[in-house]
Amino acid sequence: MSDVFISYARSTSDRAQEVAEALRALGYGVWRDDDLPAHRAYAEVIEERLGAAKAVVVIWSAAAIKSEWVRSEADRARVERKLVQLRIDGARLPMPFDQIQCADLTGWSGDREDHGWRKVVDSIGELVGAGPASSTPAPATRPLPDKPSIAVMPFADMTGSVGQDYFADGMVAEITNALSRFKSIFVIASSSALTFKGKGVVAHDAARQLGVRYVLEGSIRKAADRVRIAVQLVDGADGAQLWTQRFDETLDDVFELQDKVALGVAGRIGGLLEKAELRRASARPTQSMDAHDLYLRALLLAQRFELSSDLKALDLLGAAIELDPDFGLALALAALCHAHLSAEQPREHRHRRQQALELAGRALGAAGDDAMVLTFAADAHGSLGGDPGFAIGLCERAVALNPGLSWAWFQSGWIRVRAGQSELGTEHLEISTRLDPISPLQAFRLAWLGIARFQQRQFADAVALLEESAHLLPSYPTNLPVLAAAFGRLGDIAAAQAALRRHRARSETPIDRFARWAFRDPGHRQLFLEGIAMAEERALDGERGALTRTDPT
Repeated sequence: MSDVFISYARSTSDRAQEVAEALRALGYGVWRDDDLPAHRAYAEVIEERLGAAKAVVVIWSAAAIKSEWVRSEADRARVERKLVQLRIDGARLPMPFDQIQCADLTGWSGDREDHGWRKVVDSIGELVGAGPASSTPAPATRPLPDKPSIAVMPFADMTGSVGQDYFADGMVAEITNALSRFKSIFVIASSSALTFKGKGVVAHDAARQLGVRYVLEGSIRKAADRVRIAVQLVDGADGAQLWTQRFDETLDDVFELQDKVALGVAGRIGGLLEKAELRRASARPTQSMDAHDLYLRALLLAQRFELSSDLKALDLLGAAIELDPDFGLALALAALCHAHLSAEQPREHRHRRQQALELAGRALGAAGDDAMVLTFAADAHGSLGGDPGFAIGLCERAVALNPGLSWAWFQSGWIRVRAGQSELGTEHLEISTRLDPISPLQAFRLAWLGIARFQQRQFADAVALLEESAHLLPSYPTNLPVLAAAFGRLGDIAAAQAALRRHRARSETPIDRFARWAFRDPGHRQLFLEGIAMAEERALDGERGALTRTDPT
């Protein structure tokens, strides 16, 4: 059953639809009588849905006041203490509803910062259990950087079709990438911004949590071959709307549409971004809209960091590459998916190593001046465990092209830590965190920050970081073995052995093989293996042969 039931007069159906779409964009399940099934009695379904809903939104209008149905539904909601009222015209509410708080949405334009709308959302949140009544502590406020800063928040998909989120998310990512090319502006990575999706966080709260001055919000509505994108730029300090614009375009040229939106934003944040530079920077990765659509779907899957999702992503990327064999982003992401499969399940996916290398080479040949292509290729080479020098070079080129790309800083960070450059690797991981502070990527950054601390013999600090990483992402095969070695170094044998058991239950990679992959520096590798030996309460030298014999390579 739905969280929210909407009661309204038939003559105000359009406004009821706008309210329903805005609530769905916040993640609520919404029901109104347009959803009535054809095979059941009207009154029976209304009563069932009304009783099951946690909140009943009554849209009062002159017509609604005259409707026996609306008044009956409102009275039921009032008695059950789940009534949320709003008015859309100047009609006087009937008794006893005129004695109950009612939000005034007369002339409401859909602005999610509107005071009346916020009253509606807050009331629904309290009734459904996801609003301000929560006892969860407020997230910390992050300091503002010393230059203009912005976050592109998740766009609301007003289309209503299941499975179309990827288009809205892809638009957010593309606009973010376009803006982040400018050194004069600080841009939060889309993976952090997208964590707010469906949570109903208002602009000034999002700005406070992300540490930015400006927030770009938007919505997307697709119909046949056309798309409407509405955006507004909000000052995070006071929630003031600085600029709003609507784009009505065909889907024939998604890249031109992205350029228009990005240029509009750029021109409104202090005049610091030059439109001509943005146009030059907005190179099209492919001429095939269908290939780009498949890539966006695959990217959404790959960002789950699960092997099953990598396999599904490869099917989509294969179709995209068939449509455009020189589509650099699709080639590079496919290389990365193959590399992850090969690295994490070497017995089953050994053949994918060569595929990853070939696809990465094709990607670099097709689009070697694209920062994201360089980053994906660096990740693929790093995951395969070869010489880190080549991957580091790719990362340096990516950061030079796009200093605001958090993923490139992350790749540079973990690959440098793996190479033994713990100080510089830590610095780059921290830059990535500042650009992208609350995304799913954080579990990986914490793991490699923990490994850097382990290399520096700061074992207690390493344990704290690695434990948090393992809590956020238990399936990541890198945090647990180093956690076991750190516990071993600290003399906590029980905790060390527990971490080893968890690792062996999740990964087929033997410890000796993992050590050669994760620690290129022989001294760091010895430090790790000695920690494992301490965890197992044995002498290292006597076990090396046995460990080596279990290595499938």
